[in-house]
Amino acid sequence: MAVRQVAPMWTIVAAGLALLLAVSLWGSITKPKRMLLLLGVILAGASAAMAHLNYFEWMFHHLRTPGFQDARSSKLDASEMVLAVHLGEDSRAYPIREMAYHHVVNDVVGGVPIAVTY
Repeated sequence: MAVRQVAPMWTIVAAGLALLLAVSLWGSITKPKRMLLLLGVILAGASAAMAHLNYFEWMFHHLRTPGFQDARSSKLDASEMVLAVHLGEDSRAYPIREMAYHHVVNDVVGGVPIAVTY
């Protein structure tokens, strides 16, 4: 965890050093090597930018307002697995197929706010 906390700072330092190195070498190298140097600087800058972003949020979006149907009108196969929650008089079923993509559903069941995870 300590490495993860300082990683963004060190990627910026590394990107800055790569840029300084590129500027100092630019005039003394040939054109094909300049392109490789430029590609390296771009890669270092992209790595520094990605270290500051939570790219998992791009891939997995939690459902803020899930939609529900009555069990009789549901189009789920009988063999489909679900996560079930029953609180008080209220019940919900969350299909594993959908949960595998979203991973988190924020919901209110029986008046209690819950976070369903898979």
